[in-house]
Amino acid sequence: MLGQAFDSKLELLQQIKWTLVYPGGTNRNPVPDEVPSDVASDYKESAMVLHLSAKASAALSRRCLQSILREAGYTQRDLSQQIDAVLAEQDTRKALPTGVHAIVDAVRNFGNFSAHRITDQTTLQIIDVEPHEAEFCLDVLDSLFDHYYVRPKQAQRIKDELNKKLQAAKKPPAK
Repeated sequence: MLGQAFDSKLELLQQIKWTLVYPGGTNRNPVPDEVPSDVASDYKESAMVLHLSAKASAALSRRCLQSILREAGYTQRDLSQQIDAVLAEQDTRKALPTGVHAIVDAVRNFGNFSAHRITDQTTLQIIDVEPHEAEFCLDVLDSLFDHYYVRPKQAQRIKDELNKKLQAAKKPPAK
């Protein structure tokens, strides 16, 4: 009798899905130092809640995207208009790289699925954000960090170092 009770409790424990809540963590790389603190904070929170709620993570990623675009000079009224503007960008210094250009609107759409009750018109089921989709949003943000923050600062540091050498050689600064 004691063996049966133990076996049934063991079966029950094996069926439970365990989730570590504290201390929290994420498998994402650290946010680059060049990323503004408010954007980094939203990104970190999105990454932290990913394993608990794909919807919450996608909503935070959407918010992060809007902040990035606003800081990049796209001040249109809503995110959809900001994305339209960045996709239509003609200035090659501001235009998104091809790979990012093709997927940036996905973050807005996944964020909308998490923030609004959008229904599949064939099944009438609410469309939810899947964990891999929320993870994809974070990947897109990583690419945007590289484009808007990391690479420009790296390029400026290299150019500054070059100009110091040119100045020492009594040559004009780099163009």
